[in-house]
Amino acid sequence: MTVTSMPQPTLPAQRVPAPAEEAEDVILGVDTHKDVHVAAVITPLGASLAQQEFPTTAIGYRQLITWANSFGFLRRAGVECTGSFGAALTRVLRREGIDVIEINQPDRATRRKRGKTDAIDADAAARAVLSGRATTVPKSADGPVEDMRVLRLAKESAVKARTQALNQLKAVLMSIDPDLRELLTGLSNPALVATCADLDVDDRGEAVFTMRLLARRVQHLSDEVKELTRRTTRAVRVCRPQMLDLVGVGPDSAAVLLIAAGDNPDRLVDEASFAALCGVSPVEQSSGKTQRRRLNRGGHRQANAALYRIVQTRIRWDERTQEYLRRRTAEGMSKHEIIRCLKRYVARELYRHIQPRATNRVPSAA
Repeated sequence: MTVTSMPQPTLPAQRVPAPAEEAEDVILGVDTHKDVHVAAVITPLGASLAQQEFPTTAIGYRQLITWANSFGFLRRAGVECTGSFGAALTRVLRREGIDVIEINQPDRATRRKRGKTDAIDADAAARAVLSGRATTVPKSADGPVEDMRVLRLAKESAVKARTQALNQLKAVLMSIDPDLRELLTGLSNPALVATCADLDVDDRGEAVFTMRLLARRVQHLSDEVKELTRRTTRAVRVCRPQMLDLVGVGPDSAAVLLIAAGDNPDRLVDEASFAALCGVSPVEQSSGKTQRRRLNRGGHRQANAALYRIVQTRIRWDERTQEYLRRRTAEGMSKHEIIRCLKRYVARELYRHIQPRATNRVPSAA
C-alpha cells in the first residue's frame, strides 16, 4: 500500500468508536521519520485495520493516539528508532499509559520478499509486538543520564575538532619561514599552541596568521572539553557517586556505561542482560559434536570499550585482578581470553551499582 503525503491528517470521520464494553485491544506499529510518522493498527488476531501518516508535531502525536484509539483499546505500541526519530513519540505514548516496545528494522530476507514501504514497515512493527519477537523496553531519556548523553556528544565533537585543528596547525607549520619553523619545531603540543596563539602576525604572511587562528581555536576547544568534562563528572556524582569509588572507573567510563543502561535501568532484567548490552556475554556457536562459544561482537561498543579500559587499569593497579591474571595464565588461558572474562566480571559488578535494586549478588572475581 502506498501512503500519500498528508501534512495535516484528518481522523477517519466515517468510523464511530465502539462502546467501551465492546471495544477490543489493538496494537499500534509506527515507522518513524524526521518529518512524518507512518502508523499501522492491527487486531490481536493479526488482522490489519488501517494505516495513516502523521506529522512529527505535538498535534500530530495527539492525532495519532486518538486515531489508534478509535479502533479499540490501545495498550501496546511498537516503535522504530526510539532513540532518535521516535524519541518524542515514545515519551508521549508513555505519558498516555501505553507500553512501548523498541522495534528493530526487518531483516533483509523478509524485506526482499515483502517489499519496502513505510506502511509495510509500520505493519511489521505491530506484528513484531504481537508475536512477541520484539521485547526490548526503550530508554526513557528523561533524566540525568540523558543529560550525560548530550554532554558526551558535545565533548566527542569538541575533541575531534581540536585534534583536526592541531593537525592542521602542524601542517601549516611545515610551509612557513625556516627560521620560525626551527624555533617552533620540537615544542610539545601545549607549548606549540601557546606560542602560536601569541604570534605577532603583522607583515608575516597569511601562513602565520592561519597558525595563530588555529592555535586559538585549539585553546577554545580545550576550554570547551574541560567544561564538558566538569559537567559530566558532576552529573555522574549526582546520579551514581558510588561508581567512582570503584577501581579503574573514571567519570567518562561511568558516564558511558550509564548511558548504555539509560535512565530506566530496571528495563534490564538481570546482570546477564547488561553484559549482553555491553557485548561481553559469550555467544553459543555449537554444531554437531562441536560445542563452543565465541565472543559477542554486538552490543554497545562504547560501553564495551569502557569496560576494556577499566580492565586494563585494574590489570596495572589492582592486586585482585593481577592475582586472577596469574592464576588464569597458569591454567593455560591467553591474555585475550582472560580480558574477556574480566570484562564480564566487571559488567556484573557495575550492574549492581547501576541498578541498586538488583538482587543478583554473585561475587565478582575482578
